[in-house]
Amino acid sequence: MKVGILGGSFDPIHVGHLRAAELAREALGLQRVLLVPAGQPPHRTRPASDAFDRYAMTALAAAENPAFVASAIELGRPGPSYTVDTLEALRAATPDAQWTLVLGADAAAELHTWHRAARVRELAAIAVIGRPGAEAARLDGVTALPSTGLAVSSSAIREQVNAGRSVRHLVCAAVADYIVKRRLYS
Repeated sequence: MKVGILGGSFDPIHVGHLRAAELAREALGLQRVLLVPAGQPPHRTRPASDAFDRYAMTALAAAENPAFVASAIELGRPGPSYTVDTLEALRAATPDAQWTLVLGADAAAELHTWHRAARVRELAAIAVIGRPGAEAARLDGVTALPSTGLAVSSSAIREQVNAGRSVRHLVCAAVADYIVKRRLYS
């Protein structure tokens, strides 16, 4: 089975994340894409919402596509959520799967700084999705995929919510409803 992994803070998960996962699924022939919210992102500041809320929003978004699966694999681990630890756990649990780590162009540009970066590249193929203004770089051993064309960011969505504006169609409807019900980002 060919499985993609798209991780991130997902604070909140938005249509850009979902479109990237779908583009990777189609282009790479993936049967499944795991959406993995980071417990404690090592390269970013602490997320605005807690891990439970970020996982719940990810699960709601994943429910819209039968090929997507929300994974809580990083949420129970103490300390920083290193991708290498996640990949090692996934490979141990499903050794016959062919794993592809799907990264945005911005994350891929920093891959060399990641904890045990060489081991990450041993554990999974790497596919990079371009973003508006940041096309996928041509790196050795990395599959470059086209941009989603969607200039959407979680930080801009949080700002919209904080300003009392709608985020419908930037996030899926279930996530928009969840944000309102839980009073996130305001």
